[in-house]
Amino acid sequence: MDPAQLQAALAGREIEAVVIGASAGGVGALLRLLPGLPAGYGRAVVAVLHIPDGRPSHLAGVFQQRMKLPVCEARDKEEVSSGTLYFAGSGYHLSVERDRSFSLSCEAPLHFARPAIDYLMQSAADAYGPALAGILLTGANQDGAAGLAAIGAAGGLTVVQDPAEADVPTMPREAIALRQPDLILTLDDIHTLLMMLEKN
Repeated sequence: MDPAQLQAALAGREIEAVVIGASAGGVGALLRLLPGLPAGYGRAVVAVLHIPDGRPSHLAGVFQQRMKLPVCEARDKEEVSSGTLYFAGSGYHLSVERDRSFSLSCEAPLHFARPAIDYLMQSAADAYGPALAGILLTGANQDGAAGLAAIGAAGGLTVVQDPAEADVPTMPREAIALRQPDLILTLDDIHTLLMMLEKN
């Protein structure tokens, strides 16, 4: 996409946080998307990938080796800080409270997943409203479609990976079918957009 079109999508927006959801193929997608973000990045970035229950997540360690900004697993009651990449751990749903702190909960799996993308996105939409960007990537079910729709309804920026590029296109297609996102982009364009947020 022409950078001018990306810039137009950001016009008048002040994004404070970015939430990202992915499932099958998501680790590879995030490894193309996130490295290259600068130290001191002016937004919090929070990612949920579907992790098998009972198996610890090693995502924070994998990404910390490749990132300039700090990477950690989100902890209950921890304040959401800009310039940090957070991952949801295994076995708990991750939400953002209205005071911009994380909350972990043990409700039943949603779309067979715990953590579920919808929990994060819907709660973050309540917490941040128009100051939120939501990004939904490759995946094999409909998790994230309702969450991304909630972000759009709250005035946030909604971005879906182009299904034609996604390893597994089900998740992007479900989101597009439920509520037309602001942008449908390749991973390279989503990376450009994330970098543009820093200059916006």
